[in-house]
Amino acid sequence: MTEIGELLPPDRLMLTPGPSSVHPRIYRAMASTIVGHLDPWFLNMMMNEVQVLLREVFRTENRTTFPISSSGSGGIEASMLNPLEEGDEALICVNGSFSERMAEIAERTPARVTRVSAPYGRVVEPDDLRRAGKGRKIKVLGAVHGESSTSAASPLEAYRKVADELGALLVVDCVSTLGGMPIDVDRMRLDICFSGSQKALSSPPGLSPITVSPAAEEAIRKRKTKVQSWYFDLTTTMNYWGKDRTYHHTPAIPLLYAFREALRMVMEEGLEAMWERHSLNQHAFLAGLEGLGLKPFVENPAERMITVTAIAVPQGVDGKRVQQQLLEDFNIEIAGGFGPLKGKIWRAGLMGNTSRRRNVLLLLAALENVLVSQGYRVPSGAGVANAIRVYSEAGVAAAAK
Repeated sequence: MTEIGELLPPDRLMLTPGPSSVHPRIYRAMASTIVGHLDPWFLNMMMNEVQVLLREVFRTENRTTFPISSSGSGGIEASMLNPLEEGDEALICVNGSFSERMAEIAERTPARVTRVSAPYGRVVEPDDLRRAGKGRKIKVLGAVHGESSTSAASPLEAYRKVADELGALLVVDCVSTLGGMPIDVDRMRLDICFSGSQKALSSPPGLSPITVSPAAEEAIRKRKTKVQSWYFDLTTTMNYWGKDRTYHHTPAIPLLYAFREALRMVMEEGLEAMWERHSLNQHAFLAGLEGLGLKPFVENPAERMITVTAIAVPQGVDGKRVQQQLLEDFNIEIAGGFGPLKGKIWRAGLMGNTSRRRNVLLLLAALENVLVSQGYRVPSGAGVANAIRVYSEAGVAAAAK
């Protein structure tokens, strides 16, 4: 019999587009005693509290707001399969790998799906959506808020206007942005909005929080046919997370413990303060990249994500080797591109618990070291110096207020 040793994973600094590093408080919560998923304590207190906190983070009063036991891809499944059936039409914004996934999942429904595309690194123009939907009865307009495969951020408020003009439900993937970029579900009138536990919320992977507006809930309940997926059928899951707490499945109880603590930490800091922290750290990081002679992949500043930054790999630099050296020499993990962007970009995530001044400065210093070792010419210390200048200016501004 093969002897397998104790599990001892390395303690990496996760500066990827997800998962992000988890705070010790969240690990402690996850290690709490297991109770049954139908235990009165779990049903009446634990689940209620998770829903109350999640509504505050989504900034919504939607009745149907809960974490699905799945990855963010499960959130895509639920958001596409539930509203779409035969005879429906949908427009899906496609500008990266995850929006491609949304379109592919939508295309597996009997609905007629039209992809409205933009080059990777750009966002779909609202006028292109208008043209694609003109004269048609569109039920769903789907978009990814933060396309973390390219780090492009879609203009949700402009998409809401188009959805209103077309009479469509607006379905938004906020997997990489909830908690790190401004999301106000009720004010922005997002009909279905889902996220992931492991990104800016800094909880372990395995949950996809979702919220459904009354209009979307009504559309789902009026379906003529059953949802294709039993597991992701929101009409049944809503009953488990609703007042009846009707048994549906065994949820990931330790992950819900962790998620509850992660949401508590968000609310302790305050959403606006959290958004400001992410924005400042991204601003400092971009300034640092400029000092290193590196360029963001998304050229238009108005279309850049705050939580994830894609960096163009300079000519003559081995991008994969840079990632390996960061891991081996500094214990830092960043991601590369995939699909058509494989080998062309790095993707750095500064989100949730990892969006900290010290991590920005450490990553910039480590990048400089690794790039110099490959013969890339970098002005010594310019990356860190530029970032420190941003922080100093922000400190002066804060003191003046």
